[in-house]
Amino acid sequence: MLTVKEVSRLLDLTEHTIRFYTDKGLVPSLKRDEHNKRLFDEESISWLTGIKYLKQCGMSVEDIKAYVDLCLEGHDTIEERYAIIEKKRAIAHEQLKEARERVDFMEEKARHYHEILTKKIPDDTNPGKWHREVQSN
Repeated sequence: MLTVKEVSRLLDLTEHTIRFYTDKGLVPSLKRDEHNKRLFDEESISWLTGIKYLKQCGMSVEDIKAYVDLCLEGHDTIEERYAIIEKKRAIAHEQLKEARERVDFMEEKARHYHEILTKKIPDDTNPGKWHREVQSN
């Protein structure tokens, strides 16, 4: 069993966020010790992992709670849960596409700066120098 602090490090979530999610009923398998402190087993960590990813896809806490409730209802809700996951999967793919575009942009910038640093090309990245270069031409 892990504490809030340990789960925070494990999942890269703040302790406040974990407490908030558990207070909202998003982790149905949550255990508590004799002092009412939250304790997390493998199942509750799985719930938190799923919550984290759904939240990162733009799902509201209220919608995540509805999804959790559907999960707890069992097999009869599979189609509805599948539809939710398909929608969020599409969002995740779009986020991945945007992340790849950011990486490509940064790779090009790094390549360009490396060429400047290795003196293969002049420094054309500083707007303060653009005006002087134009005047000297």
